[in-house]
Amino acid sequence: MQLYRPARNITFGQDVTADFIKVYNVPKNIAVILRTSCYDCHSNNTNYPWYSNIQPVEIFMENHINEGKEDLNFNEYGNYSKRRQNSKLEAISKEIKQNEMPLASYALIHKNAILSNAQKQEVLTWIKKTKDSLSSKY
Repeated sequence: MQLYRPARNITFGQDVTADFIKVYNVPKNIAVILRTSCYDCHSNNTNYPWYSNIQPVEIFMENHINEGKEDLNFNEYGNYSKRRQNSKLEAISKEIKQNEMPLASYALIHKNAILSNAQKQEVLTWIKKTKDSLSSKY
């Protein structure tokens, strides 16, 4: 089992123009929160901890990453339709409000990914402002 090595979720030289942070010109404080709490499972680049080299942890992590990217990939956000982008903003807001993200299994080991109440409010306020701004354009 230790010899099995799934492909790593690391993309070099990726076009960043479709990235969520670029699409919405996300303020630095919000970008830091998202990169710390969300991007490992919801982007094309994961920062792998040392224990990810141990099976079955590596397989477990890769499954979570693949599921996360399937649901929302921040690096490919700009490629989504406007309707899907709006839907994803709603989903992000809902997940934060209901304390569903980051996953408890991830947060157990990655304490820095847990959002404080102040961080949650920052992100939720920014999402609401962004959604309001977008709805006025259409």
